[in-house]
Amino acid sequence: MTLKKKLSIGEKILYTVNLFFALVLLISYGLPYLSPEKIARLATLSLLFPILYSINILFVIVWIIKLKRQFILSFLILIVGYNHFNALFRISSKEILKNDDIKIMSYNVKTLNYYKWNEDDSLAIKTVNFIHSKSPEILLLQEFYNYENLHFDYPFNYVKMKSKTHKFGLAIFSKYPIVNSGSLDFKNSANNIIYADMIIKNDTVRVYNIHLESLKLNPKKENFGEADSKKLLGRLAQTFKKQAEQVTQFYQHEKKWKGKTIVSGDFNNTAFSWVYKTIKGDKTDAFVTAGKGFGKTFDHVFPIRIDFILTDSFFETNYYTSYNVKFSDHYPIFARLQKK
Repeated sequence: MTLKKKLSIGEKILYTVNLFFALVLLISYGLPYLSPEKIARLATLSLLFPILYSINILFVIVWIIKLKRQFILSFLILIVGYNHFNALFRISSKEILKNDDIKIMSYNVKTLNYYKWNEDDSLAIKTVNFIHSKSPEILLLQEFYNYENLHFDYPFNYVKMKSKTHKFGLAIFSKYPIVNSGSLDFKNSANNIIYADMIIKNDTVRVYNIHLESLKLNPKKENFGEADSKKLLGRLAQTFKKQAEQVTQFYQHEKKWKGKTIVSGDFNNTAFSWVYKTIKGDKTDAFVTAGKGFGKTFDHVFPIRIDFILTDSFFETNYYTSYNVKFSDHYPIFARLQKK
């Protein structure tokens, strides 16, 4: 194959566009290392990472088809970000099912349709029945609404409402004994982090249920529900700043715990963000270990993964999946964990 050097005027314009998207992708690689409190507007690029990566793949393909050496630019940028690709897409899955696995599910249930975002009046009971059909031993729910006539069949639980006057918040249901529990109680936010210490096979494990500041994106409206893209960017920047404050509060709380840990929930941010990197630390992402495909967890045309199950080195992930069910704007995620 002989590569051609000379570019036409149209190809020069195309290469200029290529340079722009390659540079933006390269910048996005550094976002996990910079707190949004300092670069809030720039940090919003982390939401676009799957698109930026895909565009650069497309440029590589186009230049190779044209037999132009300009493919080298995006190719090298993609190689530099190979570790990011692992968090975006997995080619093969891991599926080891054992009787003594710890089965955990995390699910943002969107208040179980209390505010009627869906016309289906039976959506709440369908959601509960679906969860029971998967039989998670640990169930973490975000945007949980505490209906009096709906019951989850678990002997232990810790439920924390937004306030005394509200019936929605976060919930941890468990088939393992809960010996301690608590809440981080975010200030000036409808979101929160709660935790429960459980006795799992003779070990005490702290399980965090995380719901960081919401992006409040409406994927079915133009500019995701904002008047224009400028206002959308400004609102996302403020949300990222608030998330950074909440993650710092979580980090200070978690580092005081010296035992075994599982961290899960709706981070309202992607695996290419400072938020994710800080929460993850040296923990393992269940999707990266055992997932397949894009691991999409949010109901949008792009493969957005903002819900996570992270474990410390005490656990090994044997299985991971996200269920493509339309009971919420999020998809439930499920993992089977094994003590090493």
